[in-house]
Amino acid sequence: MDASLMPRARPTIRNRFVLIGDIALVLISVLGSFALRLDVAQLPFYFPAVLIMCAVALLFKIPVYYFFGLYRRLWIYASTNELRLITLAVTTASILTSGVMLALSSAGLVVPGMPRSALGIDWLLSLVLIGGSRFALRILSEQAAIRNQKGKRVLIIGAGDAGALVVRELQRSAQLNLIPAGFLDDDLAKQKQEIYGVRVIGGIPDLPTILDTHQVDEVIIAIPSAPGGVVRLVTDICRLKGIPSRTMPGLYELIGGKVSVSRLREVEITDLLRREPVRLNDEAIGRALAGKCVLVTGAGGSIGRELCRQIARRKPAQLLLLGHGENSIFEIFLELREDYPELGIHPVIADVRDRERLASIFSDHQPQVIFHAAAHKHVPLMEVNITEAVTNNVTGTQNIVEIAAEYKVERFVLISTDKAVKPTSVYGATKRLAEMLVLQQARQSGAPFTVVRFGNVLGSRGSIIPIFKRQIARGGPLTITHPDMRRYFMTIPEAVYLVLQAASMGRGGELFVLNMGEPIRILELAEDLIRLSGLEPGRDVEIVFTGTRPGEKLTEELWDAGTPLEQTLHPDIFRLASSETLNGRGLRESLDSLQAACHRSDANAIIQILTLAVPGASIRDPEKLPQFDASSL
Repeated sequence: MDASLMPRARPTIRNRFVLIGDIALVLISVLGSFALRLDVAQLPFYFPAVLIMCAVALLFKIPVYYFFGLYRRLWIYASTNELRLITLAVTTASILTSGVMLALSSAGLVVPGMPRSALGIDWLLSLVLIGGSRFALRILSEQAAIRNQKGKRVLIIGAGDAGALVVRELQRSAQLNLIPAGFLDDDLAKQKQEIYGVRVIGGIPDLPTILDTHQVDEVIIAIPSAPGGVVRLVTDICRLKGIPSRTMPGLYELIGGKVSVSRLREVEITDLLRREPVRLNDEAIGRALAGKCVLVTGAGGSIGRELCRQIARRKPAQLLLLGHGENSIFEIFLELREDYPELGIHPVIADVRDRERLASIFSDHQPQVIFHAAAHKHVPLMEVNITEAVTNNVTGTQNIVEIAAEYKVERFVLISTDKAVKPTSVYGATKRLAEMLVLQQARQSGAPFTVVRFGNVLGSRGSIIPIFKRQIARGGPLTITHPDMRRYFMTIPEAVYLVLQAASMGRGGELFVLNMGEPIRILELAEDLIRLSGLEPGRDVEIVFTGTRPGEKLTEELWDAGTPLEQTLHPDIFRLASSETLNGRGLRESLDSLQAACHRSDANAIIQILTLAVPGASIRDPEKLPQFDASSL
């Protein structure tokens, strides 16, 4: 291997030299304590006591320092833990030394009237000299590493806690070959200040000028709470200047994790759409999940996986990962087992349509909290697989709701979608029926069954972002159904966090709606994704409009017009004041009719039943649907 590619070793000092230095410092401390305490004329009189104390100090202090491990550490990595250790070792050694000297003084073996305050001064000097010498080794090592470092100069956006941690890691890790060149922060109080020797040289609006006037090879956005507008501004400027940029994940992605250089990544589309985080209430979520047996259906899906990750951080007693696809369940099981080895995790392969299998699972594990995320969700695909959509999304939900009520679970949460509002697709109609099932059960039994409804999540399997990325990788074109197509979007970690927050507030029968912000044009999303790939829309990658697909709407709604919303304790979670639904008997009749139609595979009958049972539904006639065309997906 080329020697130039090897990481530079930081200079070290062998501990035997540290030991020799300590011997000298012990003598200096004793001499200094007497010199500071006494007048010059008195020193000759107390010189025998000085010699005796030097001998006693060497006899006790060096072995005590050795016992406390002060010669078994690499002091170039000293931290506050080592400072506590030094304080304890020096204090113990000084107490022993002082005890012996006082005993000798009482026995008349040293000069009578030896100043006892010299013992305290000796402790203070020892602490300063022993501690200072070790931290001086670290400072000298870091300075040498910085002088020897030849790497890229990095500008850090954000001089807060995250930015400080990033700089500290860059300074400690020479093998990263990244040198902090300065901070940018809009806080006026931080201007011209230094953090770990790195200066705040301006605000974010100064970024174009700084990139022109300073040598900057890379920009790091170290503000986990930065809204998408800030990330977009920095990214756009860096792209125009030809400077690469990286970012810390958003605050919701970092919940339960640490800020570190290892978390830095390329700027993604999710970063451009970040919203400024609101206050978090982890305590309420912890109370709802800690020590409980939690079951997540659809645990192998995008939402299900993130649910499992965030639930695992709240220390449940057990976590059941239920899913139909063995590979996806196996993957999330391995991930969680590695991250949370102490947690009881049970992978369960099952189909929510199999009622007997579900009953067996409930009997064996007695789950107390259930998050029902299992569903067929691809809109055009469900338009040509109508029976599967109904049996999975409706019958499967009915099975798990009824069994959960039978076993008197403490909390049940259904993950729903904005496509359930005035549905024009089979998928949307089945999800609205699933909502009605959960809310009806809550009304009948008073059980804490709730629904959480939100829009699209960025980056989920089968969603638009992975499709666009594949099309860009092929060189285009990007296919969009309509130039005015708009959707609500939220990152998966944020959506799941708010689901858990809503779940902790549910008392039974609530339909919670998440604040999704403003709907985003799919065309703008595609253009942003092309630019993040280092290309230009229209020039490098063409965008083609293909026409709306079966069951699609140009825009989605999160609730029916005229339905009042109530504010909850969380500003990003709303409660629908009322929800139009069938009465218990009407819902049961609709479900029985649907089941019979599914048995016959009668698509016309299924759509007629869905249209009548679901408020505002306007599903297309299946006879008028085009034949299945994979390219339309």
